[in-house]
Amino acid sequence: MNQNQHILIIGAGLCGSMLALRMAQRGYKVTLMERRPDLRDVHQDAGRSINLALSDRGLKGIRLVGLEEEVRKLCIPMNGRMLHDKEGNTLFSPYSGRKDEYINSISRTDLNIMLLDAADQYDTLQIHFNQSCTHVDLANATATFVKYHTKEEQTITADIILGADGAGSAVRKSMYISRDFLFSFSQDYLGHGYKELTFPPAEDGGYRTEKNALHIWPRGRDMIIALPNLDGSFTVTLFIDYKDAPDSFESMDSPEAITEYFTRQYPDAIPLMPELVKDFEENPVGPLGTIKCHPWNAFGKVCLIGDACHAIVPFYGQGMNASFEDVVVFDEILEKHKNNGWTTVFKEFEKARKPDTDAIADLAVDNFHEMKEHTAHPMFQEKRKLETAFEAEFPEEYYSKYSLVTFNEYIGYREAMIKGRAQNKAILNLLDDGELPDSLSLKAKLKKVQEATAEIMHDDEVGRL
Repeated sequence: MNQNQHILIIGAGLCGSMLALRMAQRGYKVTLMERRPDLRDVHQDAGRSINLALSDRGLKGIRLVGLEEEVRKLCIPMNGRMLHDKEGNTLFSPYSGRKDEYINSISRTDLNIMLLDAADQYDTLQIHFNQSCTHVDLANATATFVKYHTKEEQTITADIILGADGAGSAVRKSMYISRDFLFSFSQDYLGHGYKELTFPPAEDGGYRTEKNALHIWPRGRDMIIALPNLDGSFTVTLFIDYKDAPDSFESMDSPEAITEYFTRQYPDAIPLMPELVKDFEENPVGPLGTIKCHPWNAFGKVCLIGDACHAIVPFYGQGMNASFEDVVVFDEILEKHKNNGWTTVFKEFEKARKPDTDAIADLAVDNFHEMKEHTAHPMFQEKRKLETAFEAEFPEEYYSKYSLVTFNEYIGYREAMIKGRAQNKAILNLLDDGELPDSLSLKAKLKKVQEATAEIMHDDEVGRL
């Protein structure tokens, strides 16, 4: 492996752009191919999630490519969840008891543009847009592309191909249809879809509701969430069944039905959405699915990364963060094994990442149910208050599941999942059994939780033997 090698990266979204930038920084010749137009020239992705939650794991990748200072300027800190009930009451639930732990709302487009602009600074990196990948010759690291406007076809041969082309990956499809090795693939969709809506800025240009929070209107089966944008607006997302439910996208088939549903379920949000019916009728419904596959590499020539090998639903805010963490781990493994060949790098990368990406996929589905149902439950709220108190008073001794996943980037998702689930079970059991009365000191409550957590983790470990 030498730095004169040519790396072909397919997909110039967030993951592919960061990966291309990092490989150029390492001195490789890089060609980056993207199916869509250059988003710096053409507005696109209408109806797609336009802002994302950037947290510690994603910031590792941002720091790796030297853009943290610039990216911070695009961020709006969100310190916790603002829960809205049907009566218009709100409850703020901090993400952590530690003051320096929060997530950031950031524009997908602005971040992608920043990565592309940084990549453009390298003469060894060439970016081509409107190029749809139609086939990958896995054994020979050759990919065929068709240009959108002219239908002109070209074939590019490289030393290796990295597939960062998202959930609909053409690279993964070529692996799936290959008869030269066994490839396992699963794609699981929720019965819910999503639709993007908007709270526009207030008349004075400010925010119509609390700026530094992720807003949630949990309604059991359905919910809306809202994330702030730099221009004073909020991106609002409705999550609801496609059909076969009391309320669904199918049932909202007229302006009257749309207005009736939102008035009934989200009365305090209605005044914040003056263009509700227009937005609802014009924006598409998007699917919510999880993709897992194995292996991620073929012939020591091709490797998948990011959503191409582990797309997840958005409910932990970790899709982008997991993909950026992929780039960090790939870079670390490349540095460690750069003298051992690409086959070793690809295999070690998958070995390091797949258990963690499988874990965050499962956690994201868990959090879907937590957000739309459990956040409104009194016992869940009591648990969160207790965890926040633990983190504030004993910051080195306790991390909630959310903090382990979102803010503790030095442990993997799988470890965070195992410990976090055990802690949740321990606290809920103790609360339900009346074992954490107000008469106990906070320290004594923490000790009980830690003991119960250790017992659950031991029992679970024995059960896995």
